[in-house]
Amino acid sequence: MINVNDFKTGVTIEYDGNLFQVLEFQHVKPGKGPAFVRSKLKNLRTGAIIDNTFNAGIKVATARILKKKMVFLYQQGNKFIFMNTETYDQIEIDVKSLKEEKDFLKENLEVEIIFYEGEMLGINLPEKIELKITDCEPGTKGNTTNNAQKDAILETGLLVRVPLFVEQGENIIVSTKDKKYVSRA
Repeated sequence: MINVNDFKTGVTIEYDGNLFQVLEFQHVKPGKGPAFVRSKLKNLRTGAIIDNTFNAGIKVATARILKKKMVFLYQQGNKFIFMNTETYDQIEIDVKSLKEEKDFLKENLEVEIIFYEGEMLGINLPEKIELKITDCEPGTKGNTTNNAQKDAILETGLLVRVPLFVEQGENIIVSTKDKKYVSRA
């Protein structure tokens, strides 16, 4: 059990039968009335973000989640195969469980898989990933418009906008948070 006054960013709690991660919190002591804690919580099963207010001093159950470093091996049909690098155990994750993450998975990519009592909750990807451009149009000569960009398809099938000087076959760095081009590799 944890007191809501002791909330920290990243703490996981059990509340209303669901698992939540604390994204933000604020202790409020109004001039009149009791203190309270305003928080922004992310549901680890659905990904939904909710705002919730707790009275100060309330205790909630902490959720003990386990994070395992694993390597993505390959995709077989609708299953993604990951391997634990310490025990060499392999697990299969259904494509339905991977939302946006599947757009970044390439062979030998190291990720963190989050478990709660044997249930797979999600995947933490690195902030930036290096991917190869498999298809894009050549840049148009003379186009000097500020921030001129073109579409590029990456090795995972992800479509991103890249500057005109980037060519097919190059490796680029892509942000996993907003699916945007960062730089050349």
